[in-house]
Amino acid sequence: MNELLGALNTVEAFVESGGPILLVIAIVTCLMWTLIFERLWFYKATLGKTVNNTVKEWDARSERKSWSAHQIRTAMISRVTEQIRSKLDIIGTLVALCPLFGLLGTVVGMIEVFNVLATTGGADAKSMAGGVKQATIPTMAGMVAAISGVFGSTIVNQIANRESQLLEDHMTMDH
Repeated sequence: MNELLGALNTVEAFVESGGPILLVIAIVTCLMWTLIFERLWFYKATLGKTVNNTVKEWDARSERKSWSAHQIRTAMISRVTEQIRSKLDIIGTLVALCPLFGLLGTVVGMIEVFNVLATTGGADAKSMAGGVKQATIPTMAGMVAAISGVFGSTIVNQIANRESQLLEDHMTMDH
């Protein structure tokens, strides 16, 4: 129990030293990873049924060569691909926002440093160091969040591309 309280105190001190922007980065990162895990869960649990139903519906058609059949096939693929690609743009946006919020934290921290310089004339190095610390921690957190998000985003994008292509390959037009 003491280890848990010690860990929570360490996290609390880290968040306080990084300023309020660090909480925004944490929220964005949690939302980003929640969406990444949701996509992975969808691909694992639901997508197979959706693809199978779509392929069965296509295979049940007696005519699959005409222009009309081609348009129907395109619409069916498009509907499933929309489900496959759902939320990928939001994930990409959240990945891109992480370093931007880190940069905002840097600016806020540097404003603190300049405020200390203006107030003390540069005589209080300890206060200036606190501002520099407040400037660098959100930058680091934003970059770490973005790097982790790039990996997660790449994985879900690769799965989405592969599944979309497999669906298209399974829906042949040879009757």
